[in-house]
Formats: sequence, structure tokens, C-alpha cells
Amino acid sequence: MSPVAEFDYVIVGAGSAGCLLANRLSANPDHRVLLIEAGGKDNWFWIKVPVGYLYTIANPRTDWCFTTEADPGLAGRSIHYARGRVIGGCSSINAMIHMRGQASDYDLWAQATGDERWLWGGPDGPGETLTIYKELEDYFGGADEWHGVGGEIRVERPRVRWKILDAWQAAAAQVGIAPIDEFNRGDNAGSAYFHVNQRRGRRWSMADAFLHPIARRPNLTVYTQTQALRLLMDDQVGADQRRGAWTTAQRRATGVRLLKDGEIVDVQARREVILSAGAIGSPHLMQVSGLGPAGLLTEHHVPVAVDLPGVGENLQDHLQLRTVYRIRGAQTVNTLYRNWITRAGMGLQYLLMRSGPMTMPPSTLGAFAKSNPALASPDLEWHVQPLSLPKFGEPLHR
Repeated sequence: MSPVAEFDYVIVGAGSAGCLLANRLSANPDHRVLLIEAGGKDNWFWIKVPVGYLYTIANPRTDWCFTTEADPGLAGRSIHYARGRVIGGCSSINAMIHMRGQASDYDLWAQATGDERWLWGGPDGPGETLTIYKELEDYFGGADEWHGVGGEIRVERPRVRWKILDAWQAAAAQVGIAPIDEFNRGDNAGSAYFHVNQRRGRRWSMADAFLHPIARRPNLTVYTQTQALRLLMDDQVGADQRRGAWTTAQRRATGVRLLKDGEIVDVQARREVILSAGAIGSPHLMQVSGLGPAGLLTEHHVPVAVDLPGVGENLQDHLQLRTVYRIRGAQTVNTLYRNWITRAGMGLQYLLMRSGPMTMPPSTLGAFAKSNPALASPDLEWHVQPLSLPKFGEPLHR
């Protein structure tokens, strides 16, 4: 065991939330902040080049390469479940699509919590969600009713268009899915090219936005290649009990046990331990620390600190049903990539002009519609891609 280190705030996970939290909390020079990341640094070439998702997803250098349990509803298949294993987390390997939730999503959160601040807001109603999005944003089109400028999250239009996508959009209009200027205005019904988190043709991750600009702050420490093993906890006493009012348990997280450089290290948090290790990492760390469903913990010989049945339950994600078409008479990424001359041209176009297919997110055009006209908001989404491959991490179809 190495000597115990102390900080005011200990943040587990340097993904999208962790980078933002480290930025905001370390802005106060009186706060000593530790940011912990199990993955490595984000200085690899293919992280910064937008089309690099073809090489970062399903690559153990940048992806945890989780897989789901075999699912009877998917003919017994197990699916790759990408999670970022790098500074910036999933924002360093994901599709770069800048997509807010719809107003109706935040209405549900407000109802569930009884807190109107979750409401979408804007000029026509209460709530803070839209205002916060605008404060965080640096939008290519300038400030308006829907967007802000000067924030850390850069939003740009895609730097490439495809005739086959324009044709798809026209076909969608014929069946009632109208073209719109953009998504992100609270109701996404229609079709449009996705806006992207890029800056001048390069991926703009949340590490680029929030962490790298303030990395030299003397009160901020960042550990990479450091695995959080479990939470350290004390009994709650006195006023601390009120902070834990969400549970009747008399326990409070006071630090984290880490594996760093081959050694076990304990770090203490004078104020808070913050879990931002993602939808898989955070509940997993809670469970191995004894916070979770008592039956499951006992089954795996984990001493139960607090019986919390909800931990690790109710994960929902968007299941993508992929349809692939063979086409004639139109250019795609596949047709460009199978010839070394056109591949070289793509690389040269990117190096000289930061444009072309190498700036392309995996999904370029999107559309939303309702599966039932009686629904309050769209519940179906299309991602339309001018490329095909068996799955990420494998070559494009010839």
C-alpha cells in the first residue's frame, strides 16, 4: 500500500461528464481535484481524425470491448458494446453526432423528480435545460433562439454531402418525413444532415472541450491507466446523514482504492467522491464496493454494505437494426476505398483542406418519425450511411 493522498474531489472516469466536472470544480483554486481514468491518453492519430472511429471502436487500445449476454430476442446473438477506454471516454471514439434529447424527454425527467429545472425551457416555458445547452455550445451558425456561442462544445455542419443521401432524403419526403433545417430544437420530427462535434475537420471530444485547455491548473491532478477497485466508506454521523437522505443507510463514500502503476493506492476525498465512469463502469464500481442488490452481491461473495436493488438495473440503449443495400450509379465510401488511388486522394483532401470522406461521422444523415400518429413526439430514428461493413472493427464491404 502506498501512502494515502487527499483531495477535495475525487472524480472516477474521464469521459464526457468527468472532463466537464474536472473543469468546473478545479476553476476554484481552493479545490484540489483528482480525475481518474482507467484508459490511456487520447493523443493517438485515429482518435483525432473523424473517420478514425473505424479503428478505435472494437480496438482494445481505446474500447473496453464489452459484449452483451446472448439475447433470445436477437436469435441468441451477443453484441459488441463499445465503451471508451481513453481520456474523453466515448466522446473520443463515438459518432461525433451532436444530438440533444427532445423536449418531451426532459418533461419526463421533471415529472419523475418533481424538479421543474429539468424542463426544456426557452422563451415559452419554465426550465433550464435549453439555457444550459446554449451556455455550453459554440455553434457554427452564431447565437440564436436555439444555439449559443463561446461555450466549450464546438458544433459544426458536416464537411461532406453525398448525392445518395440527398436522394434518400427526397424519398423520405415522399412518405411524409419532411426535410428540416436541423435537429435539436426540441422536436426532431423530419430529416436533416447531423451536426457534428468537430473543429475544423477534427474530432472535438469532451476532453478537447473541457480538459486539455485547463490541464496545467496546479490544483488538478489526472491519473491515467489507473483502475478504481472499490469505494472506501465510513459510517455517516450527524449532518452527513442528511446528505445521504436518498437512502436509509448510514454509510458515506470517503475515497477510492486504486490500482496505479502496479500498486494499490488509497485516495481520500474531503468533500465528495463523484462517479462518472459511465453506464457500465459506475454501477459496476458500486456493486464491487457492496452497494447494490443484496442477492446478486452475495452470489458473487461481495460483502453487502447497502442493499440497493436498483444499482445495475434498467439499462436502456438504442438497438440499431442495420439494413445494407447493394447500389449502382452512385458514389459511396466503399467505392472510394477499394481503389488505392482514390484512397490516396481522400487522404490528400483531408491533409490539405480538412474536408472529404475522412471528416465523415459514421452516420451523416438522420431522420425521426412517429411509429403511431398519436404519440407526443417521434420514437423512431434513422441513421443513413453512405458505407457498409459487417460491423465496426472489420473492413468495408468490397
